[in-house]
Amino acid sequence: MKRDLCHNVCPRALAVVVLAALGIVAVIAADQPIRVTPSTEILYNGIQLPADWPPRSTNLTRELMPLPYLASPPQIIPIDIGRQLFVDDFLIAETTLTRTYHATEFHPATPVLKPDKPWEQEGGPTAMPFSDGVWYDPADRLFKMWYMAGYVRATAYATSKDGIHWDKPALDVKPGTNIVLDGKRDSNVIWLDLEEKDPQRRYKLVASDYKGGLGVCCSPDGIHWTEVVRSGPCGDRSSAFYNPFRKVWVYSLREDLEKGVGRCRRYWEHPDLIAGAKWKAGQPTMWVGADKLDPLRDDLKTPCQLYNLDCVAYESLMIGLFDIWPGQPKDRPKPNYLCVGFSRDGFHWQRPDHRPFIPVSEKQGDWNWGNVQSAGGCCLVVGDQLWFYVSGRAGIPGSSKSGVCTTGLAMLRRDGFASMDAGKQEATLTTRPVQFRGEHLFVNADAKAGELRVEVLDRDGNVIKPFTRLNCTPLRADKTLQAVKWKGASSLSSLAGKPVQFRFHLRNGALYAFWVSPDANGASHGYVAAGGPGFTSPTDTVGLAARGR
Repeated sequence: MKRDLCHNVCPRALAVVVLAALGIVAVIAADQPIRVTPSTEILYNGIQLPADWPPRSTNLTRELMPLPYLASPPQIIPIDIGRQLFVDDFLIAETTLTRTYHATEFHPATPVLKPDKPWEQEGGPTAMPFSDGVWYDPADRLFKMWYMAGYVRATAYATSKDGIHWDKPALDVKPGTNIVLDGKRDSNVIWLDLEEKDPQRRYKLVASDYKGGLGVCCSPDGIHWTEVVRSGPCGDRSSAFYNPFRKVWVYSLREDLEKGVGRCRRYWEHPDLIAGAKWKAGQPTMWVGADKLDPLRDDLKTPCQLYNLDCVAYESLMIGLFDIWPGQPKDRPKPNYLCVGFSRDGFHWQRPDHRPFIPVSEKQGDWNWGNVQSAGGCCLVVGDQLWFYVSGRAGIPGSSKSGVCTTGLAMLRRDGFASMDAGKQEATLTTRPVQFRGEHLFVNADAKAGELRVEVLDRDGNVIKPFTRLNCTPLRADKTLQAVKWKGASSLSSLAGKPVQFRFHLRNGALYAFWVSPDANGASHGYVAAGGPGFTSPTDTVGLAARGR
């Protein structure tokens, strides 16, 4: 659906160059985020955080969240980490292209997980993630799902080789079932932590269990869990995620402001999920809620609220799935739907399109007639697509009860959140000054009906030979990974470490992303969310090998 609208740390050597360009002197420690002073930080993308971080706020309104890094972008943007997406104007100096935001489409097999076991009928037929988690485990080469089994009852575990057909293995936790945690529950978040050094803590779980806080659990296998700490106070439907760009865990904590925005989120970060769980009431800062652009439903006229926020690192930014509650009808389940947001510093969010990214159905009897919710990990990279597993509730006509609760699968082109488009008349996009250590330029573009060429400019706007538009081999294909080449140059190695600008010339096509890779296979070295077939680590180190699955 189209919507028309008109390595984990910044490399040391590049960081020094960028800081010098910004007129900043810094002491740089290996393998740590760059600290300008003991309390300020330069991120992997050149954004400088303020000394007071995270920003403290005691008030939250329905005004749009400010975006400091768009108001004052870095003079030079390092692009060594990840594909560079055009979801905002962060990378763009000028353009005559038109931006289009895109929504997902449901896989024809949806719902892909249904309540077909006796223990999934308790409290109401339910087999759905309520956050929980869906991950691809590279060690076992399996898709793994944790989900609510029986309404607010147990947590169960399923596996799949293809992400479509799921097995519910008989386990020893509750013999004869696939239950891994038994007892009354609300939402959970499960995280497959591939950076964890302790094998006993490879899997982490944050459980909202109606006890006024969160239970933080660890597991070596995702099946046998041990609670290691109780958190400070928070509301139910709270969750957590990992921000690998800054190497911090973030607790996304539910708050209810009776006057103003209603359900919203507080923010609490710490390098250690367990040590960071001991906040006190009022300590986590106010963060984000629904805003004035979230549309009212015609049948409710109720100001929207933010029901939940799950987040993950994807390529060079953080994506957030904003679960929007537009009010409660009397005759159907909550008509919640998912919007998508983007952040380049992990705190400030831009939601450029307030229409549903993953919708609730308005047709009674559909599997997602009510309460669409995201899964922990948000999405997986599967070939040329992003896969989003979500829950949906069929409801009971004339009632607000959930009815049958199942799991759906929504799909999006890889990097396909937004495209920069051109028609028959050639249009251009020129980036801000960027800097890289790689050698090979790649794009994600659909130019099968037209043509894409690229030229490279210096900071003064002069074309650098031989990287001219005429020397560029035209691209006339629709691929999520394709190399850009020029006659007279085998690579961009002569430009590594120098501030340059890319100018894209496009006709009859769509440009989704670009990146400069050190590898001829197109590996982006950006984050791959909850993983996917072919990937062996939290980042894309394999390029074409994963795409060719």
